[in-house]
Amino acid sequence: MIAVLSLLLVVTLFIVAARVATVALVGTGMATDAAAFQARSALMGVGYTTSEAEDVINHPVRRRIILWLMTFGNAGIITGITSLLLGFVNAGSGQVAARRALMLAVGLVLLILLTRSALLERALNRLTKLALARWTQLETRDLASLLRFGHNYGVIELAAKEDDWLVDRPLAELHLPAEGIVVLGVHRRNGPFTGTPTGKTVVHAGDMVIAYGRLDHLRDLDERHKGMSGDLAHEHAVEETIGELRSVFDEE
Repeated sequence: MIAVLSLLLVVTLFIVAARVATVALVGTGMATDAAAFQARSALMGVGYTTSEAEDVINHPVRRRIILWLMTFGNAGIITGITSLLLGFVNAGSGQVAARRALMLAVGLVLLILLTRSALLERALNRLTKLALARWTQLETRDLASLLRFGHNYGVIELAAKEDDWLVDRPLAELHLPAEGIVVLGVHRRNGPFTGTPTGKTVVHAGDMVIAYGRLDHLRDLDERHKGMSGDLAHEHAVEETIGELRSVFDEE
């Protein structure tokens, strides 16, 4: 019985640690989904060689958070496996093992239901932010969410390829704002980051473009190729944006 309760306690601590770490990583400027993914990966001891992982390694505060998660995760996994073995190896009889398995299953289901509770999530987020503000120097605002003014707007990274429509042309010639897209920055391949690109800035193959705007238009831009088809896709996106603005003005 105690072993099963210990295992449930370990799972609960894992959930809380993942939530606290997610809020802490968000406070360093990471998007919520990326922060949650990195926190859970560190807890489970799973590594991914992605640009987000590189951003974590290169950031001193994020690196400390992930290091603590990895340490806690390794200790928690060992404790959980030990509790699981003690709970069932020493059960003594099939009936006892069945009761413990049922208790474990019920406990896990309850924990899953609790993690999906919006009220509990808001309360835990609020407590975590207060604790971080009280005992750390982290800024606990989700910087990515500040740019999501609507459900269909957001920020994405576009990996520029040789045949992409936006490659080898000054930004001023692309007229991206006309289709509701703003280029926030350009990370040169093996080069510096341009945080305030101008109309003269040219995107080259291999660059990483950070853009904000309508998500459907951003996805289309990411798949848009050079030539007539790309020009037509741009014109269609501009017409959609103009039509959306007209409908807004008509409602007002």
